[in-house]
Amino acid sequence: MYRIIKKEQLNPVVFSMVVAAPAVAKKALPGQFIILRIDERGERIPLTIAGFDRAAGTVRIIFQTVGSTTHRLAGLEEGEAILDFAGPLGKASDLEGIKSAAVVGGGLGAAICYPLARALNETGAELDVVLGFRTKELVFLENEFRSLSGRFFLATDDGSVGEKGFVTSPLSRLLGERKYDVVYAVGPLQMMKNVALLTKEHGQKTVVSMNPIMIDGTGMCGGCRLTVGGEVKFACVDGPEFDAHAVDFDEAIARCAMYAKEERDALCRLMKI
Repeated sequence: MYRIIKKEQLNPVVFSMVVAAPAVAKKALPGQFIILRIDERGERIPLTIAGFDRAAGTVRIIFQTVGSTTHRLAGLEEGEAILDFAGPLGKASDLEGIKSAAVVGGGLGAAICYPLARALNETGAELDVVLGFRTKELVFLENEFRSLSGRFFLATDDGSVGEKGFVTSPLSRLLGERKYDVVYAVGPLQMMKNVALLTKEHGQKTVVSMNPIMIDGTGMCGGCRLTVGGEVKFACVDGPEFDAHAVDFDEAIARCAMYAKEERDALCRLMKI
């Protein structure tokens, strides 16, 4: 059992939890994820490691209440426990030799970007950050990212805070000024696709973190199959990070919609709708 040490609500639908998991914290690196199961009857869900403290033996996860399992997880309180917390899984981010980077996060993707931005800051890399959200009330981790970045840009779809529009607008201006060693983009698949199209025009190396449906986290089930550069890859073992310009986003978007009905039905049962 893995005890919840700290719980915070970051916005109306996003929660942060610090979980006691010494074995995971000991080896965790930016870019990796865990798979948890709340109880013996619960489904397995992947969540990116949003932070870790090796000395304290804790791991931070940040998640959005979308399906039945994340709603149940949000209902747990400090002192309660999660049955399974397996990891770290996936390949860590390759930060070797990076002197300059732009990190682009959309929605919950900001949580995945945060440990990456921290690691880049700690290595002394020159870092620009662009975050995008639908509206002001959904913004989270803004102050944390501001403290890590040389230049920080915030965009919202409705213009309620920051500039109105999508992350591609400030990113386009940045790419017009300079070239980075790498651009990292994490967020909804359509957002990452749009970033990839933009950076390809500029000949800018770009890495995306793919987070489709994962089940076992070991590559055996095939649930997170992707086409990258014309080859079949598995996000859980070959990734989750890939060359943005090689990913078949249209295929990934279609695959991620496969279980939409089942997810809605499970949530309705939980809420007794």
